[in-house]
Formats: sequence, structure tokens, C-alpha cells
Amino acid sequence: MAVTLSVLAVASGYLALGGLAASIFAVGYVGGLVLWLSVRGPIVYRRFRAPYWLTLAAFVLLHKPEERYAQFFDVLAQISGTAIPQSTDPAVLLMLATGFLPWLLIPWLAGQSRDFGRYLAWTFFASMGLSELAHFVLPLFLAQPYHYFPGMLSVVILAPLAWWGLWPLAQAGATSGSAQPPAP
Repeated sequence: MAVTLSVLAVASGYLALGGLAASIFAVGYVGGLVLWLSVRGPIVYRRFRAPYWLTLAAFVLLHKPEERYAQFFDVLAQISGTAIPQSTDPAVLLMLATGFLPWLLIPWLAGQSRDFGRYLAWTFFASMGLSELAHFVLPLFLAQPYHYFPGMLSVVILAPLAWWGLWPLAQAGATSGSAQPPAP
């Protein structure tokens, strides 16, 4: 199920926004999948509950509004040559269903010590803490001197919150003494 969701999230990003966006999504979803498979340990939701809620709040209340206001998707379309889809486009809806909505299940699944909840936590924190750093790389694709890129300011808050969330997940693996993949 984790592999399927990772593939769907990246594929839906490709269908909705093109190859550049899909490669950015892959950092979070494939990276999160690899981390989930590599760093085994018990789920202790209360250890990453605060960074989860703060990271989610920063994403929804700071980052997404900054991207909208600063016209992130217009600039991304300029770089990638991919048209900006309508919010009701089936590819966009699939992208939301596979790339964002599952993260809302983290408190419930991880709170019940479900391994899929830990996978979702890894993808969430990897996406917010690693993929979002693309806002600092994307200006290099523009034919202008390096400057502010839409979404860049809020990443300064968003990424460190996500790194805070990655820490207890990594520590759970370190304290369990196991770095073995899950049993089939």
C-alpha cells in the first residue's frame, strides 16, 4: 500500500503539474518511503504530535497562502513549460487525494501504532522538510539573478518544523536497534 501511494502521489503530480513538479514530489514520497523502509522502530505518536500539528499549520496557513499570493504555479509553469491546471481538473483532484489528504490520517493511524501511519509521517515530514527546499533551487532555473521565489519565505519556518518531526522518527529507529525492512 505504501509503494502504491508513493507511486500514485508522484504520478498524479506529473499528470497535474509536469515532470519538474513530479521530481519534487518524488523527493518527499519516494524519500519518505525509503526512510520508512530503512529506519524501523515503534510508532510513538506523542513524540512527533507537536511538530506534526505545527508543520501542518505552517503548510496550510503560511506556505500555501504565500504560494497563491506570489503566484507560485505561474512561475513554475514558466520554468517547466507545463500549463497551469484548473483546481477541478481530475489530475489535480487525484494529486490532492494521493498527495495531501492521506497526511490528515497520520494522527489517527500513528496514534493507533499502525505502521502505515509511520510511513505517512515519514512522507509528510520528508515532503515538508526536503521537497519544499526546492523553493531555494527553482530560482536557478530562471534567466534572472537569484532572487525571491514564490513560497520561499514560509519555507524558512516550514522546513525546520518538519526536521523537528523527522528527528523522533529517526530516533525511534535508532533506539529500536533495528534497521531491517518489515516482514512481508
